[in-house]
Formats: sequence, C-alpha cells, structure tokens
Amino acid sequence: MHKVLLTIFFFCLATVAWAQPNDEKQRQLEERKAQLQKEIQEVQLRLQEEKKKEKNILGQIAQQNKKIQLSQKLINTTSKQKRLLSDDIYLKQLEINKLNRELKDLKTDYSNMIVKSYKSRSEQSRYMFILSSQNFLQAYKRMQYMKQYASFRKMQGDEIKVKTNQLSQATTVLEVKKKEKEKVLKESEQEKREYEKDKAEQQRLAKIVQKDKKKYAAEIKKMQAETRKIDKQIQKMIREAIAAANKKAAASGKTIVNKPSSGAADPSKFVLTTEGKELADNFKASRGRLPWPVQKGFVSLGYGDQPHPSYPDLTVHNSGVEITTESGSNARAVFAGEVLQVQVINANNKAVYIQHGDYITVYLNLSSVAVGKGDKVSAKQSIGRIHTNSSGKSVMKFLVLQNTTTLNPQSWISNM
Repeated sequence: MHKVLLTIFFFCLATVAWAQPNDEKQRQLEERKAQLQKEIQEVQLRLQEEKKKEKNILGQIAQQNKKIQLSQKLINTTSKQKRLLSDDIYLKQLEINKLNRELKDLKTDYSNMIVKSYKSRSEQSRYMFILSSQNFLQAYKRMQYMKQYASFRKMQGDEIKVKTNQLSQATTVLEVKKKEKEKVLKESEQEKREYEKDKAEQQRLAKIVQKDKKKYAAEIKKMQAETRKIDKQIQKMIREAIAAANKKAAASGKTIVNKPSSGAADPSKFVLTTEGKELADNFKASRGRLPWPVQKGFVSLGYGDQPHPSYPDLTVHNSGVEITTESGSNARAVFAGEVLQVQVINANNKAVYIQHGDYITVYLNLSSVAVGKGDKVSAKQSIGRIHTNSSGKSVMKFLVLQNTTTLNPQSWISNM
C-alpha cells in the first residue's frame, strides 16, 4: 500500500511539473496572439485607407504584404497552441486512466474488506478473539490490530473519496482543454481562409504593378537613395554627438569607467561615467521588454536587407524599423535617458536622439518635437508628433544603436 501511495504521489508531482510550464506557454501564446491580432487590425485599417485613395499601389502592396506576414505568424502561433493543447489532453487522459485503475483497485479492496468485516461482525467473536489470547501481550497486540484494521478501513474509504474527487477534477479539466482545442481549431481555419484571401489580393496588386514596372521600380530606387542619404546624416550626427558628449564627460570630473589605456578616446564610442555605465546596463537588461515607441501601430518594414514584396530581385535596406500608425499619433521614448540631439532633416522630418549610456534610440519622421537637447526623459514620455504625409500616411522610423553600430530594434521591443 505504501509503495502505491508513493507511486501516486510522484505521478501527480510529475503531472503538475509538466502542466505548469505548459500553462505558462499557453498564456504567453495567448498574449502573442492578441498582439498579432492587434497589429493585423491596424494593418487592415491602414489598408482600407489606402484602397479608398486607389493611388498608392506600392503602399497597398506593402500593407498587404505585412498583413500576410502577420497572418502567417498568427497561424504559426495557433499551431503551437494546438500542439500544446494536444499534449495537455493526452497527459490528462493518461492521468484519468491511471486514476480510474487506482479507484477500481481501491473499491475492490474496500469491498473485500467490508465482506470480511460483515462475516466477523459479532461482538462476541471479537471478544473471544481477544480472550483466547495466550497472554496479556498477545491480547494487547490483537486489540491494537483490530483498532488498526478499523482505522485502515476508514483510511481506504477516505482515499476512495479523494480519488473520486481527483478524477472528477481531472475530467472537468479535460473537457475544458477539449473545448479550448475546438475553439483554437476554428480560429485556425478562419485564419487560413483570411490568409488565402490576402494572398489572392496580393497577386492582383502585383499584376497591376507589373504593367508599369519601370515606373514603380524607379520610385522604389528613389526612396532607397533618400533612405541611404538620411542614414549618412544620422551617422554623422551621432559621431558629432559622441565627440561632444565625451568632451563634456571629460570636463565633468566624474569617474570614467571605460577610459582607454592609451588615454585617447575612441571617436566612435562614448566614454562612460559610473552613472552612464549603470544606465547602459539597465537598458541592456531590458532587451526584449521595451515598450513600443508608439501607442498603436505595426511594423510595416522590418530591419536589415530584404527583398521588395513586388520585386524580389530588388533589395530594400532598412537601418531600423518603420512603424505605421494612425494620423496624429505621438512618438514616445522607450526608456529613460537624456536627449542627445534634435536634428532637422527637412521641414517635415525631424529626429530625436535619446542617449541611454552608450546606447542610442532614434525617432525619425516627426513633424514637431516636444523635447530639447539635454532634457531628461522617462519611459513612454511623448517626445513629438509623427508626420502625416499628403496621402494621409503616418510612418515613424525607429532605430537602436550601440555607439555607431545599428542594432535590430525588433529584438529589443516587446512582442515586435
């Protein structure tokens, strides 16, 4: 009996140990799905606006392509949910089967015990069992045996109740898991239907573009040339800002924690005071958990080199991420820091540089700015209004750098 109880204990422990990580994964997947669904809604809203104009075909293709990418991620997330639920259902069914077997054995043992108790129910036979003892010690042991027997019978009855309750709870959980899986399966089918519709629409738009390929290809190359020009301006501005910040740090008299042995500071790296080093460490520790630089929006163009959705042979470069948001939206700081510089690229494109130790976050395409050089800012603080172009589109470019090295912002921002 002792071995059986130990086996049950360790099985339950293993089941709980498995269930807890799975429940946490399910929660994380639900959060990821909610974020993806929110982004898809934002894309759909912007796409409807583009369609109303019926002018910017490239804009429509970009939005449609992003929606397809998000839909694919949503389908993948739902597939992971299905696999986890299937694992949970399988394990829960194993647990129920085991509980059923144990309950059956307990009931059989208990039934046999009741029969034996019934056959020896006479008080006289119990007294005779004790009185027929050869000595006092044997009589005492027989009395203890009878007490233990009665106690064991009660314990078995209680265990049957516990097992019955466990079985009922496990069955309820199983039914909930099965309903969750049915819901996820329906969502999956709907997601696939939407995905196929989006693919068909993308192909329709691609055919329109192919009719006037030269015109659109020239438009894309022009935009890329403008992007490269702005990237050079950003690098120039950062190098100048690093030089000015290093000069200021040297004159402050504060302790420098990364002072080079040669005595000459690297013009492409910040020299850090104790406070600056602490800020940089805190920023680094927040990787993957930083808030979005806008309240609402979606990533319409990711980081790095990537093929254009309409012309796979044409590579598009992006030193940050482009986030499409609604008209009138504000940019907001993703982490506490100090405004390193405010740059005017052109009348409708201002940039705010915020320093976090030797890290910099850059917010581009702002029509107006609410902060100035040297200002201290906090996380989620509004720093300026995002420019809305003549076609009603609001896109902010966001960069993350360590000194002069650009990093992928998507690995820094939560659920990006």
